[in-house]
Amino acid sequence: MHNQVIYQLYPKSFYDSNGDGIGDLRGVIEKIDYLVSLNVDMIWFNPFFVSPQNDNGYDVADYRAIDPRFGTMADFDELIAKLSEHHIGVMLDMVLNHTSTAHQWFQKALAGDAKYQAYYYLRDPKPDGSLPTNWQSKFGGPAWSAFGNTGKYYLHLYDRTQADLDWHNPEVRAEAADIVNFWRAKGVRGFRFDVLNVIGKSDSLVDAEPGTESKFLYTDTPIVQTYIKELAAHSFGQDPDSVTVGEMSSTGLQQAVAYTKPENHELSMVFQFHHLKVDYVDGQKWTAMRYDFNALRKLLHTWGTGMAQGGGWQALFWNNHDQPRAIDRFADPKQRYASATLLAASIHLSRGTPYIYMGEEIGMSDPDYTGMNDYVDIEAHNAYNALLAQGLSAHDAFAIVHAKARDNSRTPMQWDDGATAGFTTGTPWLKSTNQRVVNVEAAVSQRIFAFYQKLIALRKQFNVISEGDYQPFGENIDWLYGYQRDFGGQHLLVLNNFADHDIEIPIPSAFQKAQILITNEPSLNPAATLTLPAYGTVALLQQ
Repeated sequence: MHNQVIYQLYPKSFYDSNGDGIGDLRGVIEKIDYLVSLNVDMIWFNPFFVSPQNDNGYDVADYRAIDPRFGTMADFDELIAKLSEHHIGVMLDMVLNHTSTAHQWFQKALAGDAKYQAYYYLRDPKPDGSLPTNWQSKFGGPAWSAFGNTGKYYLHLYDRTQADLDWHNPEVRAEAADIVNFWRAKGVRGFRFDVLNVIGKSDSLVDAEPGTESKFLYTDTPIVQTYIKELAAHSFGQDPDSVTVGEMSSTGLQQAVAYTKPENHELSMVFQFHHLKVDYVDGQKWTAMRYDFNALRKLLHTWGTGMAQGGGWQALFWNNHDQPRAIDRFADPKQRYASATLLAASIHLSRGTPYIYMGEEIGMSDPDYTGMNDYVDIEAHNAYNALLAQGLSAHDAFAIVHAKARDNSRTPMQWDDGATAGFTTGTPWLKSTNQRVVNVEAAVSQRIFAFYQKLIALRKQFNVISEGDYQPFGENIDWLYGYQRDFGGQHLLVLNNFADHDIEIPIPSAFQKAQILITNEPSLNPAATLTLPAYGTVALLQQ
């Protein structure tokens, strides 16, 4: 598993086969050759289950059916069969913390069915008539909404149409395992579990203390591991080739180690997001600041060394469907080749499983949107309104949304330089803006793509990359993110310059005559001192 690379594909935005402006499964089938040429091992698909799409598919109304806008179950069966021919596995997104309020379970609960009412967190108001707790939704506003006309309230940590499931109920846990097993029976061996570390909420819910966030009451509670072990034993843990990853928001290092140590029989790896919060003022997403490189480097080193020493395993990534494009946040789209390849090398040569988010392999960046009408995502619009309510000007509020919005990464895949980026013959659900510069056919994109191909090949070729340990290097050198990896007599030194200017790096004697395994700057030569240009990356191998 450690030599694998996983590609994240956002179905709604990958390729539209029928001209309705929405990507679909047949579109993926038509582009299989592209995916094969990258040589990835598995594709993680964001949800394509039946959904009202209030949260882009993370509000699931039927876990065992394909939403018609994406195709049919026959399309899925054909897709998984054709990917299998090329030894590419499928990873599905399991959203098991909550369901859509349109799900039949919730609808039956609303209709008075006691069995399904026990699937959810339903609570009476406080004696004074106020909400059951003071918890806040992660999408803004209270985490409670009225449960029909019953006088009770239901919990929703996310959008009000996403009702939290009560995992204390063994029937809920059995349903979760059954859902996983439904897809296992179709040959799926990869599962990504959405917001998995918040399923361990207490049975007795209490207010958050003044000045504290409610998330600390329900994140990474000990029972989460118990639930994961049970789920694994009843489903994916029965497959020796399964690959699982838990999305662990605000998780701690020791918890992440525990979730992923092989002897615990829980998950293959975890996503954590601390390194993607280094441009948050006081931990708040909807704020404006340049990212803090020293904080970023410290987090990467802390997790790299901590997971290695603890025997855990992490997913390595810069981009996903919930984050703005990393090339805009941590580098410079004007130096697209250097920036894109720097970001790629810095994680693909590290310890963990690298994930490629659709489009990063060609250097896609944030869209040049000019107003809120360009954005679709409910979170972006809620944030914009909240910023206005705080007193920000429309200009400043939009600037923050433009830098942080999830839709920045959800723009359609840019296949060519046409008006719709070759994504659709119709009107795309979300528009592209810079496809004339960045697209699969463009020269700079092809160079970036070739660099990704080489990184993927190197991980399969050299055990020091797939299995080596992790040791920080050059922490006293400004703007250098460096690390050394050792395994079985192989020694790898990876140097990444995150600055927009040259930096000088003293090279240890053991690496002064080393082989350059990969670099985005072909003029480099290892010596006592190495000058690494802006956004330069190099990996030195000594065997």
